Parts: sequence; C-alpha cells; structure tokens
Amino acid sequence: MFDLKVINSVVDQLEEERGIPREKTLEAIAMSLATAYKKEYGKKGQIIRASFDQNSGGVEFWQVKIVVDRNQVIMEGDEEPQENLKDTHVDDIKIRFNTEQHMLLEDAKKIKRDTQIGDELVFPLEPKADFGRIAAQTAKQIIIQKIREAEKVSVMGEYGAKEGEIVAGTVERVERGVVYIDMGRAVGVIPYEEQIPSERWKTGDRIRAYLFAVEESPKGIVLKLSRSHPKFLAKLFETEAPEIASGTVEIKAIAREAGSRSKVAVVSHDPHIDPIGSLVGQRGVRVSTVTSELSGEKIDIVEWNEDPALFIEESLSPAEVISLELSEKDHRAVVTVTEDEQSLAIGKGGQNVRLAAKLTGWKIDIKSASTNEESSEDEIEETK
Repeated sequence: MFDLKVINSVVDQLEEERGIPREKTLEAIAMSLATAYKKEYGKKGQIIRASFDQNSGGVEFWQVKIVVDRNQVIMEGDEEPQENLKDTHVDDIKIRFNTEQHMLLEDAKKIKRDTQIGDELVFPLEPKADFGRIAAQTAKQIIIQKIREAEKVSVMGEYGAKEGEIVAGTVERVERGVVYIDMGRAVGVIPYEEQIPSERWKTGDRIRAYLFAVEESPKGIVLKLSRSHPKFLAKLFETEAPEIASGTVEIKAIAREAGSRSKVAVVSHDPHIDPIGSLVGQRGVRVSTVTSELSGEKIDIVEWNEDPALFIEESLSPAEVISLELSEKDHRAVVTVTEDEQSLAIGKGGQNVRLAAKLTGWKIDIKSASTNEESSEDEIEETK
C-alpha cells in the first residue's frame, strides 16, 4: 500500500532537518488516512481514527462512539420545547443523539461492564486501500497542516530557549529600514529603532543580535532582534569575560546611546578580582572586541557603588569631581568640577552627563568651581 522506504526517509528528514518529532509526523499520516477514509467510505457524524505501522506499512481503522446517558441527549422522535432549551444552563444543554457517534450507557455496559459516561468505545472497520482523488487530496492537506503545526511548535521551543541570548544569521533583505535575517528555521527582524544608526547592512552579510522576543505570526515564527538593546552589550561582555559568565563580576547598570557611547557599571563579588579590569581585559583586548562588534561604540566602564554620591562621581568619569551635594527629595545631584573639567564632565552635546544620569538614576547638575555657573542635564538636553 505504501512505499515504506520513502515514508521512513521523509520522517527521518523532518526530524533531523526541521526538528519535528517522528511521532508527530506519523500522527499526521494516521489522521490524514482517517480523514480520507471518512470522506470516501464514512457516514455523517462518524468519528474515525486510524493507526499506521511504519514497519509493516499496515493501516487499521476504527469507528469511535462516545458513551452518553439517556438524560444527556435528545433521542430521535423526541420533542424538546423551545422554552425549556432557553432556560437550560450551558452545562445542561442536551445533544441530539446520533447512532454513528454516540452509544447509550446501558448499551455500552453490555459490551464493557465498567464503562462510564464520556468513555470512548472503538469498533474496527473494514480496511480500505483505494481512496478517491478528492479524499487523497484532503489527506495530503491534513499532513501538510499537521507538519506545519508540529514545526511551529518545534521552532517555538528551540528559539524560546534562546530568548535573552545573542543569535546569529544572514541578512536576507533590507526593506523600508527593517533588516530581515535568515535564521534557518525562522525569520529574524531588526526594526529601525533597534538598529545601530551608523550601520548599513546588505544581503548576505553575517549579523549577530540580541533576541528579545519570539512571536507567532500567520507566516510563521518571527524573531524580534536588537543591536541597540543594553542587554546586547551585556551579553557581548558575558561572552568575552569569563568572570561575568561565572557571576564573579556583575554588570549592575548600563546606559547606552547605540553606536556612539555607553557607560557600564560593574561590581566584583570577589575582593581579589578587579571588576573594571575583567571587562577591559589584558591590553584592552576584551573591550576592543566588544567595541568592534558595535561599530566603534565608545564604552566607559565604571565601578558601581551602593553610596549614590560615590557612584555618581564614578559615573562622570573621565571628569574629576571636586564636591557633590545630593538632594534626596528631588533625587538630584549638584556636582562641582574645575573650570577645565566642566566641558569634559558635560561631554559633547551633553552626552557624558546624560549617560551618567541614565546610569545612576539621578538628575545631575554640573557646576564650575570658578565661575559658579550651573548646567543641568535637562538644560543641556533642550539645547541639543
């Protein structure tokens, strides 16, 4: 009846290349055979199931009947007043008895003594091998549908486990500012706002990005990717620095302006390990590797501190702070620096103080010791 060699080859291929479990493919084949049988030889209301033996190629068909209580059903010829149906609760709504689909409890007990309401009784059907063209086409569609469903579940499972990690793929196309990535079994998408502004990609380029969401769409599984996400930077350092991967050094906060500059606050849980040195690496090799991946993005690495004053002072690096006043009520810090250091503390276009504010969570005002002029982060932002 079947070419077992071809079937087993297809089953193996689907399992190896698409990750679809063997039992799911065999289940799809059996379901399609049951559908084809019913379409060609079945009766209205029949529930038909099939089993396919991949070793012998044999197929068995059964008719299934559900055991019901007489009080649950409307028997043929019975009259059920409309007003009674309107007053009936949803759980009590009766079903019309169909001899092809149902069996009364008293009759079922004659076949199987311990039968309960809701049980299924199965009855073997005469094997058939000759299915019509329409039935065969229906069977084919069922197999395709079930395999797609199984593949979708497989892909969701595979990439769901990778959510929050860095993944790699090949640029398929760039359309209206959106970069589409061929990930093999799914399509990755990098929206414009998740890209590094200075980067330009073309078809065939290899690309790495942070997987922040796995979504199901009518066209399949879509992977939402980002290269501007702060966690992309964190994961890159985790790849380069074993101290972060092991948890000895922890990244406590990141403030990032993708493609331009970032500040990373780190802390060591081992007094013998320098947290900043762990990220910088010998001769700066670790931070240089991350910078190269991010198209030259400058990265300031500072030490995190529980004391907000010390942390704010660190965050304004490379500028030297003379004094600092904190206002807990406004969550604002007034930082005094020398006149020479004021422009360094503020940074080009206010970037340094802006990133320091994001990193610490405090509003920061920079004041020159000599002129007593004060520049707030908000004012700098307005004049950009």
